[in-house]
Amino acid sequence: MTQKIADDMDRKILKELMSDARLPNNELAERVGLSASACLRRLRRLEDAKIITGYTTLVDPAVDGWTMTALASIRLSRQHEDEIEMFESAVREWDEVLECHLVTGSRDYVLKVMSSGLEDYERFIKEKIARLKCVDTIETSFVMSTIKARRV
Repeated sequence: MTQKIADDMDRKILKELMSDARLPNNELAERVGLSASACLRRLRRLEDAKIITGYTTLVDPAVDGWTMTALASIRLSRQHEDEIEMFESAVREWDEVLECHLVTGSRDYVLKVMSSGLEDYERFIKEKIARLKCVDTIETSFVMSTIKARRV
């Protein structure tokens, strides 16, 4: 396996872009101490190597009325391939689910779910998750405040 990040200069470029992905190349180059052309070459190489996988806009979830975050721990009734596929396929379709992680331990999945409040979350559980025959148990924790959030 070849090293994808060449040096500390690549790391500086990535750090600057993680704080502001809209930086124009000339300003990025100035911040990291490179010429604009050298910076652009490195940027293209990082994109080609799939170290930079895309650029996105982060939108406040409250714009969609989503003011409550829940972490739902799900245990499937069985670990059979058809049930796993049923669950994962359904989760991919639900807009309320921002993240889904297959985990170790007593649960199978942890979902990060956004809703407009407790009633909306209850509707999500009853109308979506609980209707899946493959789901055995659902345990929810509600996020009271976010101490640190970092996107990489």
